[in-house]
Amino acid sequence: MPRKIIVYAFGSRGDTQPCVALGAGLQARGEKVRVVASRRYASLIAAAGLEHEPITVDPLDILESEEGQRWLGGGHNPVAFIRGFRRVVEPMAERLLVEVEAASEDADVILSPVLGFAGHLFGERFAVPYALLQFQPGEPTREFANPLVPRSLGPLGNRLSYTAVEQVTWQFLRPFLNRWRRRRLGLTAIPVSGPFRRARRERRPVLVSVSPSVVPRPRDWPAYVHQTGYWFLDAPWTPPDPLAGFLAAGPPPVYVGFGSMIPRDPARVEEIVRAALRRAGVRGILLGGSGPATDDLLPVEDAAHSWLFPRVAAVVHHGGAGTTAAALRAGVPSVICPFFSDQPFWARRVAALGASPAPLPIERVTPESLARAIRRAVTSPAIGAAAARLAARIRAEDGVAAACDLIDTQVA
Repeated sequence: MPRKIIVYAFGSRGDTQPCVALGAGLQARGEKVRVVASRRYASLIAAAGLEHEPITVDPLDILESEEGQRWLGGGHNPVAFIRGFRRVVEPMAERLLVEVEAASEDADVILSPVLGFAGHLFGERFAVPYALLQFQPGEPTREFANPLVPRSLGPLGNRLSYTAVEQVTWQFLRPFLNRWRRRRLGLTAIPVSGPFRRARRERRPVLVSVSPSVVPRPRDWPAYVHQTGYWFLDAPWTPPDPLAGFLAAGPPPVYVGFGSMIPRDPARVEEIVRAALRRAGVRGILLGGSGPATDDLLPVEDAAHSWLFPRVAAVVHHGGAGTTAAALRAGVPSVICPFFSDQPFWARRVAALGASPAPLPIERVTPESLARAIRRAVTSPAIGAAAARLAARIRAEDGVAAACDLIDTQVA
């Protein structure tokens, strides 16, 4: 008998799309899948043939708000990031929890990102098995620090950094979540130590949607942590005529797009990007640009990464997990301009693998610095070769199938 599997997708498109890919894989095996996500992604979920339960907390609305912009301004400080998360999200948290609870009442299995502790909360609430989903490596290891921490701290410090990030997050959210548990659910409070210790004691499965070719599996991860490879969603997509025409009219351009990241001064950043492309002597495609199209630059509102990235010379992006994965699979060099959160981690990782120049944080982007990075990305044989090698390995993996196999056998 098919199970009702509820997948929580609370983030941006880069977090939601792999959840939809995983859900489609499970549904193809006969399961019934419901994705709990923002209304913004209704068409994406419907196109995959999945049931959608919309939530009213929209991540892009949060980022575009005044508070969200202050949060983005926290830079690479993990404590500032977590404090900002509470300040921005907590006013909407009760509405979110009520909506997610209603969407999960008939669950047989819950698949949840770690963020917000929803898997722990509603797995217990409905007494059903749950697994945790990670789009960046979040389990303690001595081999590298938590992706929210800006540098390596040595073996012991690296391992402790995961506990520190989890505890800071938990202590900020604990008073609200425990009040809600008692008042709404009639459950006892989660201890000060938080839900992760219990989940690890119970060996709750963790599915890490990261290629081992990009982040080799740490040797000290326990057996219940499963690194599956990326979960890609390859839906058919037809480019609009202006994009198809632009690509056909000259050499492969450079794509520039920062996903759901909204710079404090978007007009200024667009001006810098246009100047950098001119200095680098390359054609460009600019996501979300408001200025006019020219012979050498085309602003676009949207484009499927899986279709477009193999057709460009390089990808300039923010280092979000989803965009990074798409650029790596396409086999083209990246130029990564991280804003905050785990983005500096991905920027450092791709540079260490040789598939990009050194990271260029968004606050250091100028016409000169960006032009230098673009020129290096598109002219360096070493960077091009590294990107091609990584792409071949990633394309040989089937992360969705691996994850579905694990859910079939481990989540019960």
